[in-house]
Amino acid sequence: MSSIDLPRPHRGEVWRVNFDPTVGSEIRKTRPAVVISSDAMRVLPIRLVAPITSWNATFEGKLWLVKIAPDARNGLSQDSAVDTLQLRGIDVARCVEKIGQVSATKLEEISAAVALVVEF
Repeated sequence: MSSIDLPRPHRGEVWRVNFDPTVGSEIRKTRPAVVISSDAMRVLPIRLVAPITSWNATFEGKLWLVKIAPDARNGLSQDSAVDTLQLRGIDVARCVEKIGQVSATKLEEISAAVALVVEF
């Protein structure tokens, strides 16, 4: 893939991302993720993303997991959780396809969870 063909993910967008290969307990396979890095960093082909997994009732009250309901804007098909403990810097070549975008309010909620994870 040439640099011209590389995806250009923006902050707040939801992309299907190929997380493999992984090690140990890292989140794996191709799954949705929210781009959380600033668009000011787009000069590099790296994005900071938070992977999305299926919602589970046991996630309730876990501050690093942000619940997100499916809607036409975000492109998700089921209740999900943004896992801010599994943040990952990825090359944009791992981005398979854009599937949607989270609301500004949800992006603020995700950013607040990241701040909690790093004790900011």
